[in-house]
Amino acid sequence: MTVTATRKHAALQAGSSAAAYALRTDASLGALDRVAARLTARLKSGQRSWRSLSRILRDVHRHDGRFSGLALDALQRAAADLSYRLKTSRLARPVVGETFALISEVAERMLGFRHFDVQLVGGWAMLNGMVAEMETGEGKTLTATLPASTAALAGIPVHVITVNDYLAERDAETMRPIYEALGLTVGVALASMSEAERKAAYECDITYTTNKQVAFDHLRDRIRLRGKSSQMSLHFLDDRSGLLLRGLFFALVDEADSVLVDEAVTPLIISRRGKPLFEKDMLVAALEAAGALELGVHYQLNKSERRLTLTAAGEEHLDSWAEHRVGLWRNTRYRHELIVQALRALHLFERDQHYLVDEGKVKIIDEFTGRVLDGRSWEQGLHQLIEVKEDCEITGQMETIGRISYQRFFRRYLMLAGMSGTVHEVGGEMRDVYGLDVARIRTNVKKRRRVEAPRITVGSEEKWRRVVERIAAVHAQGRPVLVGTRAVSASEHLSELLRREGLPHRVLNARRDRDEAEIVAEAGGRGKITVATNMAGRGTDIKLGPGVAELGGLHVIATERHEARRIDRQLFGRCARQGDPGSFEEIVSLEDQLVAIYLPDWLRPPARWLASTRGAGRRLALALVTLAQRKAQARGARMRVQMQKMDEYLGNVLAFTGRLE
Repeated sequence: MTVTATRKHAALQAGSSAAAYALRTDASLGALDRVAARLTARLKSGQRSWRSLSRILRDVHRHDGRFSGLALDALQRAAADLSYRLKTSRLARPVVGETFALISEVAERMLGFRHFDVQLVGGWAMLNGMVAEMETGEGKTLTATLPASTAALAGIPVHVITVNDYLAERDAETMRPIYEALGLTVGVALASMSEAERKAAYECDITYTTNKQVAFDHLRDRIRLRGKSSQMSLHFLDDRSGLLLRGLFFALVDEADSVLVDEAVTPLIISRRGKPLFEKDMLVAALEAAGALELGVHYQLNKSERRLTLTAAGEEHLDSWAEHRVGLWRNTRYRHELIVQALRALHLFERDQHYLVDEGKVKIIDEFTGRVLDGRSWEQGLHQLIEVKEDCEITGQMETIGRISYQRFFRRYLMLAGMSGTVHEVGGEMRDVYGLDVARIRTNVKKRRRVEAPRITVGSEEKWRRVVERIAAVHAQGRPVLVGTRAVSASEHLSELLRREGLPHRVLNARRDRDEAEIVAEAGGRGKITVATNMAGRGTDIKLGPGVAELGGLHVIATERHEARRIDRQLFGRCARQGDPGSFEEIVSLEDQLVAIYLPDWLRPPARWLASTRGAGRRLALALVTLAQRKAQARGARMRVQMQKMDEYLGNVLAFTGRLE
């Protein structure tokens, strides 16, 4: 029996038990076991071809027209019959094919859309525990109804997980008519809800939620069980009345690369607000002392690794500085840690890029989504130092009471699958960490996305001038333009430049996210200009207005590369969706943050010279930007490996205390 079949069987068995809190127990593999598992996964992945996956189409089309003449109540009776057969057959392909045919008929009745063949294949791939890579605009939201409905009919509770509350609520309400017509219940678990409301949502057959919310709710359950039961007894609980979840049965992860890879570098921590660890005077003194230190003399800074260390001269300087001070300043270890944190606050964290100040509070910005991480704070005094740096009220230090990583959390699901438009670059990591193969699904219609020649400038000022010129030129044609920026500050700088030129536009970023749905809905209209951070890069469908397709469709301009090429591709995927025309281009600078941090110093002079030339020279300069981006991607991969190793270490060392979670 394959691993996927074993997980299906476990999920079916767990789903039939109302009392069990289902999850996979943590397994720690040795080095040889890891190598064997990776080789096995790679050998298996080579067999998961389009040809093998598309066999599901014969089983689906065998039932074409069978359900078309049935009334709604007859369709529900057919769903009830299939529910029994799915359980007894253990989700066998012929029964799944028949179920997919029924779901497609219901989708057409309720929403006016029938699943395309490529969506049927994508749904089958996910039901087999894979990540389906489907081009942006290929209808992943509708595709998810196939595995979600099939698993739910088989008695397996399903969590459909996406990256933010807006998308979770939108997708649940859009697809609700399909599920309810099949006799299934649908819930939404959001951060704004009470625990009672979220508990009710998790009791439904299918629950839409976010990765952060479901992981924190699981962690809350684990904390509540401290001292009452061992980890193993989670499987045999007689009373789940105080718990939010029924367990971790089947997760369908939308934007899987963002959730399972990009966000996996940060552990999930539940904490409570305590007293400030340091007095304000001490924080102010630390920032003043750090500000007086000289780079290269007193400290070394590696921005590509986001690492900062004091030199021997720096330690001596601080010893001399602290001679006439009292209290914690006389303690070498505390002094060293606080000064290093102060240096990080000054030199590694920038306003409107890593955080913003809103209503007198420092709020962290998620660099991958461009959204504010409400309720999150940095540890070990860093957050308070930034509050002093920005002249904000100092909040209390957060005391950790529970911790879990995304790697550990998602590996606990009995069944795990996902979908994304950009995932094949991290396919190896998906296999190694989560045991997930990647299935590349064909597009329903041929893409009409035109790639324009990228442009590179030596300086930022010239870059922004060219960006404005390109926006004005495309706008004059009547085409809509979407301009992607990495930081809030960049989006607002460009907004000011456009205002000076008299070009009407809308801005979407972490500071201006209240009208997100309206801005996105209008972004494809004739002559519209939208400036956005990563918020417009995932999960949004920009529909073209009347007559826009005839003009060439949406034009996307990327003004800076991200630390992962996948995120760039998400932005490019906003145009030319579902057979529409569209185009994109990059306009980047050698002063962009990515180049400044990751391109080696000795390559910068030749890069500037190459960027000032034409033809082959500029192409070589762009190749150096690509080199910097690959270095950033490699750093991200190393950080995720370190996070996984640290998580496993803490699990082994601290598990006996019951305090890790």
